[in-house]
Amino acid sequence: MTRDITPAGSPATGAVDEAFAEVRASFDRFCLAAGIEALGTMMEADVTAACGPRHGRDAARRAHRWGRTRGRIGFHGGRIEVERPRVRGLDGREVTIPSWETAAEENWLGRWAMNLMLINVSTRRFGRAVRLPEGDVPAPPGSGVSKSAASRRFVALSAARLADFMAADLSALDLLVVQIDGLHLGDDLVLVAAIGVDGEGNKHPLALVEGATENAATVQALLDNLVSRGLAPTVPRLFIVDGAKALSKAIRRTFGSAAAIQRCQIHKARNITERLPKEHHAATRRVLRQAWELDDADKAEKLIRNLARRLDQQWPGVAASILEGLDEILTVVRLKLPKELRRSLACTNIAENMMGTIRRVTRNVKRWRDAGMALRWVAAGMIEANKGFRRLKAHKQLSVLRAALQAHHDRMTVKPVAHVTRAA
Repeated sequence: MTRDITPAGSPATGAVDEAFAEVRASFDRFCLAAGIEALGTMMEADVTAACGPRHGRDAARRAHRWGRTRGRIGFHGGRIEVERPRVRGLDGREVTIPSWETAAEENWLGRWAMNLMLINVSTRRFGRAVRLPEGDVPAPPGSGVSKSAASRRFVALSAARLADFMAADLSALDLLVVQIDGLHLGDDLVLVAAIGVDGEGNKHPLALVEGATENAATVQALLDNLVSRGLAPTVPRLFIVDGAKALSKAIRRTFGSAAAIQRCQIHKARNITERLPKEHHAATRRVLRQAWELDDADKAEKLIRNLARRLDQQWPGVAASILEGLDEILTVVRLKLPKELRRSLACTNIAENMMGTIRRVTRNVKRWRDAGMALRWVAAGMIEANKGFRRLKAHKQLSVLRAALQAHHDRMTVKPVAHVTRAA
């Protein structure tokens, strides 16, 4: 049996009694009343500091009281009206009250809207998500919980975050790996994103650009943005791409012909098998997997060439596709990386994982009005994906990658010394 532990001899009176009554009626109303009371106490302290005690004659006062008015502050994802004092300076101008300015400027509304939209709460249901329909805190017109108000706050906050994201300094990041992948949102709208892995195995969303197609110009704009923000083009790195020729072309133009480029093996296998009858799928995948698991790049290349030779008579186009970009498919093998590290860096799974989060975040969007809207939403999805990133599984072996990239860079950039014949 539950016992009443309230002392019988000390009944609640005055403000305490009213507070208990509010709790019994509605916890929402109690929180609202307590918050308004606390804010009122803070505002009164600010007014006293500026005007001196009420009805007092303080010669050092800087302002005087000027009645009261009503203003709006954030509460439960919307706004409520609160009565506040007004203060005018000795020159007759309005004087701001610090505690009120802080409460009014707090951007909880934008963060509420953005957080709920990132977890797929539509703007039409925003009001219901932050205020109970049967609750005791009403949401009249102008309270900021309508779909249009939530949408405006999301647009403003996501645009600000996109600007910060695209201007962030990259010079302090020790990036060893850069993955680049595209996201098709429409017939004439493609977004190309970059994500990096540093020397500790941490993953970082880097940049995002829009274009009509995933061509060299779009990718070049992405790389130019990375370089302008501090990604040094002289540092050896491994670039992992999904197989588009435009990506490799732009990377070599920006980072030199010695840049190490790894084409995604998963994309390559999928492109090959989709062009073959089903009876050839299992055997083709088995040969490709066997080649990619070898530690010897020459033996792996021989296996793949033998596969192309067997398919050349019946499927010459597929055979040519197998041989196309063969060097880039085996880059991680030629670098002699450990097997566990090769599996992590032989595909664009890191970027695909991020793209999965972006698709989840944007699934309520039914129509992309323009590229600006797409950039804001996808950048918000990239930032959201960053919250769930884990370190690369083989992060302890990244020192091997660093040494291998430096050796590859030195080998590809060494210049032959001209023979000088000494005169007799």
